[in-house]
Amino acid sequence: MSAAIGKSIRLGTRLLTETSRPYIIAEIGVNHEGSLDLAKTLIELAKEGGADAAKFQSYKAETLASKNSPAYWDTSKEPTASQYQLFRKYDSFGPEEYMALAAHCRQTGIDFVSTPFDDQSIEFLDPIVPFFKIASADITNVPFLRKIASKGKPVLLSTGASTLAEIDLAIETLVSEGCQQIVLLHCILNYPTDNRNANLRMISGLARAYPSMILGYSDHTLPDGDMSALVTAHLLGAVVIEKHFSHDKTLPGNDHYHAMDLHDLRRFVSLADRIHTLLGESDFKAPIKSEAISRRNARRSIVLVRDIAAGEILMESDLTCKRPGTGIGPEHWDEVVGRTLVRDLHEDDVLHWEHLQHEGA
Repeated sequence: MSAAIGKSIRLGTRLLTETSRPYIIAEIGVNHEGSLDLAKTLIELAKEGGADAAKFQSYKAETLASKNSPAYWDTSKEPTASQYQLFRKYDSFGPEEYMALAAHCRQTGIDFVSTPFDDQSIEFLDPIVPFFKIASADITNVPFLRKIASKGKPVLLSTGASTLAEIDLAIETLVSEGCQQIVLLHCILNYPTDNRNANLRMISGLARAYPSMILGYSDHTLPDGDMSALVTAHLLGAVVIEKHFSHDKTLPGNDHYHAMDLHDLRRFVSLADRIHTLLGESDFKAPIKSEAISRRNARRSIVLVRDIAAGEILMESDLTCKRPGTGIGPEHWDEVVGRTLVRDLHEDDVLHWEHLQHEGA
């Protein structure tokens, strides 16, 4: 399926195309662990590290999971065996706190975003977020998708654990309710995601399946010194990069252990800037401005190997190809052989068209 959605999208303060420097989302989530002060500090650290957006998660345990919902994360890192019990630990924030965090983001100069997980969250977030993020687990939640689409904002849609048919359904649902700006995020719904399961080539598959859409990547791998997963994702076409963010990756439980910290974020921003410079703005192969001198001086021209008088007919044995490329290029070899000189030339002279008698003359 290919939705009729243009390959540009405005997310917060930036207009993105498929060749943009990545829009980086520091996914604070609930790593504030219920502290508004820590949440504000994490916003400031995200800004300091160079992220474009600081993102949270807005939910209440009782509207998200039943009391007997089992864990789907690495329980050696987060031992809570029930989703309901885990979410209860971190669902203390309500509309007032998120409004305060949105205000702090504005003061700090970073986009505020939060993923809603219920209808109430959609409503109170709508006035304070520039776009909505839909979690992978809600990709088949049709009434929820309709509610978000009705707000008329851009949507980031995570595709973890989904089939192409499910992605099609989600896009059709969003578009049918008026959402015309969608970014698809490749994601693997493992916490953490082993490198062997990251399957970043799926970004290329999404590009084939949805050629008119901007793509991104929501990462759950353990960050390494080279930020390899994020760099590779961007090279494969991910223009939006989302990664969990923590002030301390050594903290136990929840989303600290697979998050990036300030140092990781700075490293990726630096790498992304360098990569963006290396990639350039276009994939259309053509000489660039800085190559003009090379085209002129490093290419070859047809050159005489001996003194030749006006009126002589040029033979192949009279000619060779040497630098610079300021004369007749070797691609015209067959047009030059057999032509008559109109003036005396010397060994090593570069041939120009005005040196040759016009054909048919």
